[in-house]
Formats: sequence, C-alpha cells, structure tokens
Amino acid sequence: MTTPPAPRLRPRRPAWAGRNYTLLTTAAVVTGLGNAGALIAAAFAVLEAGGDGGDVGLVAAARTLPLVVFLLIGGAVADRLPRHRVMVAANSLNCLSQAVFAVLVLSGEARLWQMAALSALGGTGQAFFSPAAEGMLLSSVKGEQAARAFALFRMGMNGAQIGGAALGGALVAVVGPGWVLAVDAAAFAVAGALRSLLDVRAVAQREPGGGMLRDLREGWREVIGRPWLWSIVVQFSVVNAVVGAAESVFGPLVAEDHLGGARPWGLALAAFGAGTVLGGLLMVRWRPRRMLLAGSLCVLPLALPSAALAVPVPIAPLAVVMFLVGVSVEVFGVSWMTALHQEIPEDKLSRVSAYDWFGSVAMVPLATALAGPAEEAFGRAASLWGCSALILALTLAVLTVPDVRRLCRHETKPVAEGGPAAAADTAPEPVSPR
Repeated sequence: MTTPPAPRLRPRRPAWAGRNYTLLTTAAVVTGLGNAGALIAAAFAVLEAGGDGGDVGLVAAARTLPLVVFLLIGGAVADRLPRHRVMVAANSLNCLSQAVFAVLVLSGEARLWQMAALSALGGTGQAFFSPAAEGMLLSSVKGEQAARAFALFRMGMNGAQIGGAALGGALVAVVGPGWVLAVDAAAFAVAGALRSLLDVRAVAQREPGGGMLRDLREGWREVIGRPWLWSIVVQFSVVNAVVGAAESVFGPLVAEDHLGGARPWGLALAAFGAGTVLGGLLMVRWRPRRMLLAGSLCVLPLALPSAALAVPVPIAPLAVVMFLVGVSVEVFGVSWMTALHQEIPEDKLSRVSAYDWFGSVAMVPLATALAGPAEEAFGRAASLWGCSALILALTLAVLTVPDVRRLCRHETKPVAEGGPAAAADTAPEPVSPR
C-alpha cells in the first residue's frame, strides 16, 4: 500500500500582513528599485546630451517644483476619490513620462527642455501619488501591529533603494541611461497593475465634500489642532532642507577636497543605507511606549554628519556616523508613521500626509540653491556647523512641546467606520499615501 505524500505546507503571511499590505509593500519595492536607478540615469542622460552640472540641477529642480506645487491638491484629491485609483493614475503618468524619456535618450534626440518637461510630469505624478499611498498604507494594518508593519515596509523600501542605486549605476555604465529609464517605466507599469488589485470592497463610500478649498481647510485644522504634529512638520521643513544641502552640495565638495573623491562619499552613503536597514530591524522588535519622544530624540544625531564634514573627519569615522544616523532616521520614521496611524482620522489621512510631505520638501530646493552663496559668504566649515546648529536647536525646541513628550502608544486601536483594515486573509480588507 502506497502512503500518500504528505500535504505541502504553504508558508503563511503573519496575521496582520493582509492582502492589501502585501500588495502595497511589493509594489513599493518594485518602484523603489526602478526609481533609484532612474535618478542616476537621468543625470547621466543630461550629461550625455551635452549638459553640465547646472543642467543636471535644472532637470532635478524641474521634478521638485511641481511636487511642491501640487502636493496639497494631491492630498485633497486622495481623500475625495478612491485612493487606489489615484495611485494607479499617478503610476500610469509616471510610466508614460519615463517611457517617453527613455525613447528620446535611446534615439539620441533628447533635448534639455524635453528632459525637464518629462521630469516635471514625473514630479506631478509623485505629488498625487505620495499622499494617496501614505493614506492607503496607514489604513491597511491593525493598530497593535502598525509599528511592525511600517518598519518592514520601510525596510523593503530602503533595501530596494540601496539595491536599485547599485544596480542602476552598473547598468548605466554597461547599457546606457536610456535602458535604465525604460526599466523604470516598466516598474511603474508593474506597480500600477499590483495596486489595481487592492481590495476596497469594505471601504465605506466617502460623503462628497464642499469643494477642494474646504477639504484643504479641514486638513489644515487637523494639523494645526495638534501641537505635536505641526511642530514636527515645521521642524522637518528645516531639518530636511539643511540635511539635503549638506549631503547634495557640501558632502561631494568635502569628499573631493579631503576624502579622495566620489568613491569614499559613496561608501558613506552606503553606510547610511545599511543603517536604515538595521533601524528597520530594530523597530520590528522595539515598540517604545512614548513613541514621539523616542523618535524625536533620534533626530538629534542628524546633526552629526554636517559636523563631521565641517571638521572634516576621515572616511572611516564618517561612515560610522552615517550608519548611526541611518538607524536613528528609521526609529523616527516608524514612530512618526505609527503616531499618524493612531491619531489621525482615516478619512483625513491623505490631506494630513500632504501637509507633512509639503513641509518636508518645500524648503529643500531653496536650501540647495543657497548652499553655494552661504559657502562664499561664511565659508564651508561655518555653513556646515550652522546646519548642525539648526538641527539641534529645532529638535530641542520640539522636545519642549508637552504632546511630543507625552503621546503614548495605544495597545489597540478601535476599527473606525469604513476605516483601518482588518488583516485577516478570510475577509475583505478595508483600505483608505513623504
């Protein structure tokens, strides 16, 4: 008598990692891989077309400007329309713009104005996508498992960006930037297809609002009515700006003059990426009760890279500093997402996320543009010490806000009407988007 083979056991997702969360995470990893390589490819496409460093900056700025202009509108749209449809539409726009960009580069006919215009379309897509994606993610997990879910999501994103940058750089050297841009377009197509599969049957229909301006005012009231929220958004409007200026302008200059060029600076950035992965692993296990206090204390180390570049220290201690900062950034990032998930009503998540994103990116172009004049006026070392001082001063100021110190994690979060997703695989998952 033949013994029947034992049934194969299929690995199961954790109970909290429902279908929507898994689709969102997989799609984010796919686009993260493509985007990281595309940023490198776009810069080299400009250079191959005869542009210089200023032209590279122009194309990068062309992407950032519409992102700033349309973010708040994107947040209002994402809370008014089904978020998954906004995400798919934005992915479609990004896929189309990158595909056209790739064709122009591969044909050798790309012009600077065309590349700037296509980058602007990409920034517009991101402006509508980001608030919708954050709102969707925040409402796709159970409250008591939110921190673990957000930590794993960010780990996937950070790992994809690290791997995508390494792979993209290699592919640009081997096959040229046009094919890397084509891969990014394909990644957007795949991600859009995955996001179209999100299960929204359990999501209650939103009542029509009183117009776009009313929606934006309601989102603003949610932000301004919470001191912990608006104070940290204001803090990071400056912190992100000075960190961006230090890393994109001063860092390469210091590396060229004192560290040996681009290779050691790339090593420092890779150390930061490795730190974010370790920080994600830490936050899978660690659930600080006073999450914003823990997260805000971990913003203080962000002052260290600017100080290390001001000295400047050799590459080995700089890499250690960047690694520790990567860990700290993830502690803050997961704590921040958990606080938003816990405290913000589901139907206003995207609008609040839009104000958060807007604060995060609005001053970055200005700080980057002023980095050169600041170096000429005050000197490089003084400018970098100024960056560190601003980060420390603003973070210490935020720590004086009582709600930042006292906001505690809830052990459970009641399921709001039509709101946060039940993660069980046996039932439809409600879903509700820097």
